[in-house]
Amino acid sequence: MTHDWLAFAKALRSIAQTGQTYTDNKYELERYHQLEALTNQMFAVLGDVPIEKIENLIIPDQGYATPKVDVRGAVFDDSGRVLLVREMKDGLWTLPGGWADINEGPSANVLKEIFEESGHRASQPRLVMLKDRSLHPYAYYSPDHIYKLFYVCTHEGGEFVPNNETDAAAFFDLDDLPPLSEGRTLPVDIHECWAFASSGAPGIYSD
Repeated sequence: MTHDWLAFAKALRSIAQTGQTYTDNKYELERYHQLEALTNQMFAVLGDVPIEKIENLIIPDQGYATPKVDVRGAVFDDSGRVLLVREMKDGLWTLPGGWADINEGPSANVLKEIFEESGHRASQPRLVMLKDRSLHPYAYYSPDHIYKLFYVCTHEGGEFVPNNETDAAAFFDLDDLPPLSEGRTLPVDIHECWAFASSGAPGIYSD
């Protein structure tokens, strides 16, 4: 019998966070803090990394625990090539995107991420799919429960602009993709986005 210990640890962390938000009892609060510390230790063991790295990785959060939202934009040129950016953190390629910012709708977020990371302008974001990251074979584990939103966008032109997250941007043939940062983007993500883009479907309203 196999057990998804990462899912167990995420559930315990969610209980600890929500409990800290709603309890007025100082003894219960102390227990929830202890539970939070214990889940950090579990993440460190599961990821085979020092506890300090886990504590620095997890951004303190408050309130009812909910999934984080990652937005990714698929932009294709007239030849059907896909726009990818190269991440400085691992030197691998991905669809441009990142965490959704508050006070902005997801479609506005993805257009901003495309421009900031690639220097290319895009328009008409159409929601293609929403994936629960934990249900797909992304490369590295995350202590967060993450929803990934994928958009197909229309290319409006541009060129790479140096920034603090990516060091290159280029268009690639779908049958000749570069090494991907598979914690962010899987080959199937790109091919599913292209299947949608080439179908002429209108997409889903997402704001």
